[in-house]
Amino acid sequence: MLVGLIQRHKTDLLELVERRAEGSTIVAGQMPIGKWHKYIGDPAVADAIMDRLVYSSMKIELKGESLRKTRGKPGG
Repeated sequence: MLVGLIQRHKTDLLELVERRAEGSTIVAGQMPIGKWHKYIGDPAVADAIMDRLVYSSMKIELKGESLRKTRGKPGG
């Protein structure tokens, strides 16, 4: 289960994204972009992060089964 961000983490993430706004940044995760606002939990901070990170980005969404399912258990 994912736990929501505390205020310090929200502001740290915003600061990181702000500092990287002029450069290249790669973000990888399993949470769909549509759920980020709710997860961040602060509309103003979420809008600022999304504006700087998502709206001007190239998105690659992978689909299909998890590789963990297709590869089996480690050592097995």
